[in-house]
Amino acid sequence: MKEHKNIGRLISILHRQSQIYMNNALKEFNITSGEYPFMMYLYKNEGLTQDELSSYLYIDKAATARAIKSLIEKEYLLKYKDNSDKRCNRIYLTDKANKFKNEIRQSVWHCSDILSEDIDLETFNIVYESLNNMVIKIEKLNCKKNTED
Repeated sequence: MKEHKNIGRLISILHRQSQIYMNNALKEFNITSGEYPFMMYLYKNEGLTQDELSSYLYIDKAATARAIKSLIEKEYLLKYKDNSDKRCNRIYLTDKANKFKNEIRQSVWHCSDILSEDIDLETFNIVYESLNNMVIKIEKLNCKKNTED
């Protein structure tokens, strides 16, 4: 029988401490821990809608709108109405965002590298898959809960 250990508490601490680290690491770019996930995903998938960003990042629409507005004001993003659906905004990276792409990505990856530096590849893959399975389970649980309400 497993001893009762609160994995969620450790994940929460890890997340908060990582946010502190990211705020410091990205300070020179004037990007916060709440904004960098949008940049990282857009580096791979430019031209997404705000809704698509919200869904992928599991961030509510209001927080997404605030982050995008802030990144537009900082001249990292541009927002255009979708040609086929004027209700949607498509988000694009600016030249400034692309200029700092490698430095921003390296800052983000450095945190992950530090967290996993003493973990062998096999253990890392087990941890990664275990966390991914937990995400899938909580998604299903929340989906089931939402359909019951």
